Amino acid sequence: MTAGDVAVFPAQERLDALERRVAALESRSSGGASNKATIVVLSGDMEKVMSAYIIATGAASMGMDVTLFFTFWGLGALKKKRSLKGKNFLQSMMTLMTPAGLRRLGTSKFNFGGLGPVMFGAMMRHSNVASLEDIAAVARELGVREVACTMTMDVMGVSKDELLPFVEFGGVGMFVGEAADSKIQLYI
Repeated sequence: MTAGDVAVFPAQERLDALERRVAALESRSSGGASNKATIVVLSGDMEKVMSAYIIATGAASMGMDVTLFFTFWGLGALKKKRSLKGKNFLQSMMTLMTPAGLRRLGTSKFNFGGLGPVMFGAMMRHSNVASLEDIAAVARELGVREVACTMTMDVMGVSKDELLPFVEFGGVGMFVGEAADSKIQLYI
């Protein structure tokens, strides 16, 4: 048969061929992934962290297992306090220059010396939108895992006692394992 020829199959053979093609496409598109979502939270900007929590909450409410992997600037969202104890000069400077907690995150645009998040908060209340803290609490209630990158903690001098009590800890291997088994992988 040449490229221009059309194969003529009986109806059942065509149906079987079509089913095989659909099954192949489904297995290729899903990659055999579990019903999971893995989100890297690199940014410490309020609106980006909020986006990560909103997506995580949406996915968890649809029955997905969700992991938020916080690294570099994103670690500030998981902090409960700042501590200079046991840190070298550079780590101390990093601690003083980065926010601690969701309420202290700045915005990526129009921060205006800290006024940006206040303005966003007022606009959100006016629009009956939950606060970042409330959205994060809902995510936790839905079982979203919040994992702090241990390598970043080491580099930036962030100790476990600076982070919220429910935070889990993991490295790149943990993240890659989760992401490889996820239907959704995002980088925020």
